[in-house]
Amino acid sequence: MCQSRPWATVILAMSLDGKIASAIGPDQLFGSQHDYQHLEELVAQADGVIFGAATLRAGGTAMSVQGESLIQARLAQGKPPQPIQIVCSQSGKIDPDLRFFQQPLPRYLLTTKAGARAWGNQGSFEQILSPTTPDDQIDLVAAYQQLQILGVKKLAVLGGGVFIASLLAANLIDEWWVTLCPLVLGGTTAATPVAGLGFSVQAAPRFQLMATKQIGDELFLNYQRL
Repeated sequence: MCQSRPWATVILAMSLDGKIASAIGPDQLFGSQHDYQHLEELVAQADGVIFGAATLRAGGTAMSVQGESLIQARLAQGKPPQPIQIVCSQSGKIDPDLRFFQQPLPRYLLTTKAGARAWGNQGSFEQILSPTTPDDQIDLVAAYQQLQILGVKKLAVLGGGVFIASLLAANLIDEWWVTLCPLVLGGTTAATPVAGLGFSVQAAPRFQLMATKQIGDELFLNYQRL
């Protein structure tokens, strides 16, 4: 594991045709209970869960650890009951009335200087990180380094596609856990795991298959960066 920044694992469920949400009812989950348990187990292993603001707006809440055995395992390792929930937002514009802010979870905001000023000293986030590039974008590399200093050694990345694209472009994704689900969603506007401008074949990030597991008609695939 790289020592200068957290190890980052993307965790997602995907249809056979590569969609992570339906164009018709994008908030409808389609993974099985086995997939949910798999997600919860991986989240329980993380120090932080990071996601884009669009993902938070779509769901309204964070993915918390519910299983008592998982919580007890975290406590036995000297960790808090819940991983830190880290929202990444360029603008910092997040509805303070979202249920997310009522969940008993530690919360960080990753934003720009302007986004940080918008929240001031409201106390909604334990930490507001605003490492910014000269063109006033979030400096993701610097953000990872700050998270490492704050004790975040393992990150679970939960989307969305634009945010994952930004992390890939900055070489900040180490691992994938993909659940391949037995349905076809279609839809030109349906979300895929990675958005953005895309990569050429030559420049595309490459990953190596490390493990496979089948439960029912779902395949659980683990890849790590070459």
